[in-house]
Amino acid sequence: MATHKLLLLPGDGIGVEVMAEVKRVIGWLEKVGLASFAIEEDLVGGSAYDSCGQPISEGAMKRAFEADAILLGAVGGPKWADVAYEARPEAGLLRLRKDLELFANLRPAICYPALASASSLKPEIIEGLDLLIVRELTGGVYFGKPKEIVDIADGQKRAIDTQVYESYEIERIARVAFEIARTRRNKVVSCEKHNVMKSGVLWKQVVSEVHAADYADVGLEHQLADSCGMQLVRAPKQFDVIVTDNLFGDILSDVAAMLTGSLGMLPSASLGAVEEISGKRRALYEPVHGAAPDIAGKGVANPIAMIGSLAMALRYSFNLSEAADRIEAAIAGTLAAGFRTGDIAGTGGSTVVGTSGMGDAMLAELDKAA
Repeated sequence: MATHKLLLLPGDGIGVEVMAEVKRVIGWLEKVGLASFAIEEDLVGGSAYDSCGQPISEGAMKRAFEADAILLGAVGGPKWADVAYEARPEAGLLRLRKDLELFANLRPAICYPALASASSLKPEIIEGLDLLIVRELTGGVYFGKPKEIVDIADGQKRAIDTQVYESYEIERIARVAFEIARTRRNKVVSCEKHNVMKSGVLWKQVVSEVHAADYADVGLEHQLADSCGMQLVRAPKQFDVIVTDNLFGDILSDVAAMLTGSLGMLPSASLGAVEEISGKRRALYEPVHGAAPDIAGKGVANPIAMIGSLAMALRYSFNLSEAADRIEAAIAGTLAAGFRTGDIAGTGGSTVVGTSGMGDAMLAELDKAA
């Protein structure tokens, strides 16, 4: 059995607590012989800043480049609100994404049957939801130059953020979306603002060209991003795969996440290009939720998104679909058995548990299925 190099970056706040439950699931996978890992651990975010004055150290970046996959908990918190902009905790995550060239962010939004009532939408609108947002992650307005605040006449200031995309960036993210759609329901919706933005004009053009050249078998629709946001709330089950840029993907994926009732339920993956020699992708997996400093240290955080992120790593980085299926089934089974953390406690569950209690229940479900 191959041994996979896995780097754990717990980060800040509840990241440390939910990562502890992932370690227990990793231990179970090794115990039953489904996987073998060589694990390293390091700091990122505010914890790294406290240790070395940087949001991620050069040593941690070296480990990230050497790993087959990275699991990251969460970064940030008010403790670091006054540090320099370039040293803020989030800069560590942005550096990982940028330096590792993790250009494709996969954000699933899945409504587990036991949690259909958790959404603010009617159960019949949300029940059975299974969509995936493919967000371009290393280009666009978050990275475009110039990015600055400058003094202008009469004591005024001007803030500048620059939306920049080159055709190759759009082409590669489109290919990821089309390839994944072929494994799902074979439908892609591409979102941009071609009516008011030149980057949207190029986005629509390149996605259409890639589709016509290599993916004509996949259904393709184009939607304006604001209209897509409206449709996500009106009738979310019409979507299968949504592909969009960095800014709109940031917004739409959070909308899609809350359709399911809680950010604590949803994992994500950030993937790079397939390397020619190894055939592997650099990859980082993390929950959608943040560091939640208001509940950090209380043992009440929901670890399901973090454990689901491990399942995505097993599927996309390690080709261990059976192990991923086991974990995803255990999540569904644990919820069906009525176990709930506080963020989803109002959904008809019979047993409210904390972080480690949810981990206990999930391990018991894994044992039962095995």
